[in-house]
Amino acid sequence: MIRFILAKLARAVLTILLVMTFAFIVLRMSGDPAQILLGPDAPQDAVDAFRARWGLNDPIWQQYLAYLKQILSFDFGISMRDQSPAIDLVLARIPATLALTVPALILKLAIGIPAGVYAALHRQSIADRGVIMMSIFGFTIPSFVLGLVLVLIFAVKLDWLPSGGQDSWRHAILPIATLSVGGIGILARFSRSAMIEVLGQPYIRTAMAKGLPWREVVWRHALPNAAVPIVTLVGFMVGALIAGAVVVESIFSWPGVGRLIVVSVANRDLAVVQCLLLVIAASMVVANLLVDFAYGLLDPRLRAKAAAH
Repeated sequence: MIRFILAKLARAVLTILLVMTFAFIVLRMSGDPAQILLGPDAPQDAVDAFRARWGLNDPIWQQYLAYLKQILSFDFGISMRDQSPAIDLVLARIPATLALTVPALILKLAIGIPAGVYAALHRQSIADRGVIMMSIFGFTIPSFVLGLVLVLIFAVKLDWLPSGGQDSWRHAILPIATLSVGGIGILARFSRSAMIEVLGQPYIRTAMAKGLPWREVVWRHALPNAAVPIVTLVGFMVGALIAGAVVVESIFSWPGVGRLIVVSVANRDLAVVQCLLLVIAASMVVANLLVDFAYGLLDPRLRAKAAAH
């Protein structure tokens, strides 16, 4: 188990390093922050002074080494736009994003998995067909289209909910619904397929032939084995929630990390964008690590395979 954990941790560190390097290079190739923040009419002296102030005149390899030295000392840089520590700007936005993504993830798990399992246990029923239709709808409709439709119905036509902002809990309902619907459908369909596959395995027929009650067969044999691929999907959904937050927060004017990414990229605020990508990459890596550990606990064969390598 120790070798399994160490192997996963080493891959996590390498992944974060690759994300840092890729983000650093791409951001410096995408445009000049001095021209964007100072404007096209800024005097050349001001542009030169800005570039010298932020070390943009140095060779890119030298900038990269300086950036790595900063990160190792837990210095995430200063915002070119706000003159504030980048990490402070990011941390100030995280609670708002968590207020959307955590309830959305809970709704996906609480509705999607039970719906998929119920559909698998009642194949060809009305409930089964309803789950399939819901999953198709959730998989195909883009989040920005769903968000606009929900605003049109519940904010404009019915006037039940606000269309944007963060003044009360009512403002979070539509963004959470937008983040949840697609994942609920996908998780329900995947849970249904995993459960149907497990129910067709020989050990399930053996358990039933021994006279075990159907409820015990489902809870003790079918569900634990069906949970293995479902756990993997949940790990991917954490990353999808972060990506979806960028769109949803822009639609509903929600002051979270997603909206900060859009503003920072538009202004080429290098330190803030790099800090945001680092935090997002770290959160996704941690989520995948937890999934890998859960995967190893659910299936001991994976631990043995990882230890062998």
